[in-house]
Amino acid sequence: MLTDNLILDKINAYIDALPFDRKPQSLYEPIRYVLSIGGKRIRPTLALLAYNLFKNDPESILAPACGLETYHNYTLLHDDLMDNAALRRGKPTVHKRWDANTAILSGDSMLVLAYQLVAKCDAQKLKPVMELFTETALEIGEGQQYDMDFEHRNDVTEDEYIEMIRLKTSVLLACAMKMGAILADAPAKDADLLYKFGEQIGLAFQLQDDFLDVYGDSEVFGKAIGGDIVSNKKTYMLINAFNKANDEQRKELQQWVNQQHGDPQKKITAITKLYNDMQIDKMAERRIEHYFECGKRYLDEVNVPAERKVNLINYALKMMNRKY
Repeated sequence: MLTDNLILDKINAYIDALPFDRKPQSLYEPIRYVLSIGGKRIRPTLALLAYNLFKNDPESILAPACGLETYHNYTLLHDDLMDNAALRRGKPTVHKRWDANTAILSGDSMLVLAYQLVAKCDAQKLKPVMELFTETALEIGEGQQYDMDFEHRNDVTEDEYIEMIRLKTSVLLACAMKMGAILADAPAKDADLLYKFGEQIGLAFQLQDDFLDVYGDSEVFGKAIGGDIVSNKKTYMLINAFNKANDEQRKELQQWVNQQHGDPQKKITAITKLYNDMQIDKMAERRIEHYFECGKRYLDEVNVPAERKVNLINYALKMMNRKY
């Protein structure tokens, strides 16, 4: 069985070798650029680890697995344009390095290339794989729209937020797990359990991202702390702060959210203090733990020997920056 590090090496080698030899180069150069600036490659790694639960040749599904990575990066390319983000993984975003029209067109082409790669799976599995991938792609668009809608609301409930991140983030991790299982001829029950595992781990992963944006170490987290607070991003933390605040706290919270041109650090400090006073940090930690444990229970039910699950469990722990 392959470790996640070996799997990552194979994924990176496959992506680096993708032959973008069509013309015009001005369309394909931004795609090559986006795929070359790294990332954790979580989705293809999960697909190969899921496949490896049942079969010992996970490298045989590198094409569809890397199709998921291409799709994920396409969504990031368009997200960056929508958010007018200047940097992605420390490098200029496509619309900054080139322009908005290039980002739209190269992103559209990335989506087509993603489908082309996913279709390079075992021909007998093409129908279920494509149905799964297409449903997932539609759900991700729905999640992104909910996220945009929430920007204009201060009454978003926790349940609405969880559903949004399930669609926007979790379903692609779940898709990766189930796709790996389908391609490995896993029983339908096990493939569905792995989908649920990926979904729950995805929720824990996104909530942890929200949490680390406030309470993380910027060197470990890889980006500045408090960015979500400064931009008034509707996160698990902010939504629950609005829902849990007393009148006085809500008034203060609203004042900071409404502030247009102030000291960002003061805003981060003040809102973090409000979170602490309301124990939003403890709420988030409990929720992260809840989803992670739910995910592990689904994985426990998958009908393969426990020793075959070790690599996947270790990888899930690594995703969550767990030390145990």
